[in-house]
Amino acid sequence: MAELTSDHVKSAYKALASGDRDIVQQFWAEDMVWQVPGHNELSGWYHGLDGFLGFMGRVGELSGGSFNMETIEILVTDDWSCDITRNKGKRADSDKRMDIEVAHVLRWRDGKVIAGRGAIFGDGTTEYDQFWSRAPVVGDTE
Repeated sequence: MAELTSDHVKSAYKALASGDRDIVQQFWAEDMVWQVPGHNELSGWYHGLDGFLGFMGRVGELSGGSFNMETIEILVTDDWSCDITRNKGKRADSDKRMDIEVAHVLRWRDGKVIAGRGAIFGDGTTEYDQFWSRAPVVGDTE
């Protein structure tokens, strides 16, 4: 396997965004695990590529396809990467919006992601949980 590069990480996310499982499995291992942070209906561990793709499908469904990750920076070492992204979206069933910065830490083996987890900092954690929760948006009563 060639050295892990930021371009390889970008290609993995591009493959994921394609929604084509044959392309996705070129970069994401069948036996991968993924941890979603927070305290909401999406939080927790997803096991296997099918579990992870199910999670991603749910993200698309709940956001009405509006969820978007803009890459800010990608850092790589031998078999680890960390990408910093700006994640935005609007809930399909409400006026809730999200705009937060996230770090994804990925572990790689043979050019494929075998483990990943997201990290959200500060007030973004609350915003993330409120966005994905089933509770209605809390706002002004005027």
